[in-house]
Amino acid sequence: MTGTTPALFTVDDYRARMERAVRAAADAGLAGLLVAPGPDLVWLTGYEPPAATERLTLLVLTAGHDPVLVVPALEAPDAAAAPGAPALDLRDWTDGKDPYALTAALLEDRAGYGISDNAWALHLLALQRKLPDASFASLTDALPMLRAVKDEAELKLLAAAGAAADATFEEIRKVPFGGRREADVAADLADLLRRFGHSRVDFTIVAAGPNGANPHHEAGDRVIERGDMVVLDFGGLKQGYGSDTTRTVHVGEPTGEERRVHAVVREAQEAGFRAVRPGVACQDVDRAARAVIADAGYGEYFIHRTGHGIGVTTHEPPYVVEGEEQPLVPGMCFSVEPGIYLPGRFGVRIEDIVTVTGDGGRRLNDTTRELVVVD
Repeated sequence: MTGTTPALFTVDDYRARMERAVRAAADAGLAGLLVAPGPDLVWLTGYEPPAATERLTLLVLTAGHDPVLVVPALEAPDAAAAPGAPALDLRDWTDGKDPYALTAALLEDRAGYGISDNAWALHLLALQRKLPDASFASLTDALPMLRAVKDEAELKLLAAAGAAADATFEEIRKVPFGGRREADVAADLADLLRRFGHSRVDFTIVAAGPNGANPHHEAGDRVIERGDMVVLDFGGLKQGYGSDTTRTVHVGEPTGEERRVHAVVREAQEAGFRAVRPGVACQDVDRAARAVIADAGYGEYFIHRTGHGIGVTTHEPPYVVEGEEQPLVPGMCFSVEPGIYLPGRFGVRIEDIVTVTGDGGRRLNDTTRELVVVD
């Protein structure tokens, strides 16, 4: 996706987001925000540069001033076409000019600014040379919840992405698994995600048998065999918003132990979901899911956090993990995805995207969480 995002939001939506970001920066004790190309820039303005280059593109948000987008002259027409552009003061620069002097003139020395995590070191170091007494903090550290609470329009887009991922699972469970490579099934998943409206596929994990004990296994040439447990974790972007779901299937009839492990994970996933409600700390959702697995004797085999936020990226704050005391707020969206991973044998993971409501949580994935038997 390049140029601009689909016109799903109005200029007023983008203006409100930028105003909200400026207020959040002030509350965090910052003079403003510097936003480089990436998900924050897309969310705030609807603009995504044609390609990441060494030329500086930077959104400058400071209190009491109009938002300014510093942009290379050769990319200014694309920036001007972005849906949020009417709310921006575009300042273009040509090759041979100093974009850092242009940007520094918009800032104050001896002030603190939040800057995108993915800003190039080249650009940050150049700004530091221009403003040696200014300080800079990563947005994840300074404003981790900037994009975390979704509005109604965003929730609808996330629900549509989740429904497309559900439709993908309903179709993939019909295809043959036994005798085919993991990579073949992964290709099927990618094709189905696109068929159901995804513009970008971020991952298609197909982890069969012992490979299922690796949570981030990359689908390879292993031939799926009868008797394999197979973890399917897949997602991407539809209309600029993310999907991410995991279901675990079995080729042929599972053993009693495999059914038992799957049942524990299903119970843990349900416990995590039931823990979701406003005011609860993120870590308490993790604790609720983890307690089920620990009580069943598999605690050491649950080796990752219970979840991560999702929005214009498939992984973003909030993180559902021990030590994260951020309270849940209506509109937050994140995964609940406990798992058990038995080295050399098999793994099980079940994942839904959940949004916080006024009195609890709502799943954005609705496919069965029972152990599905495939051919």
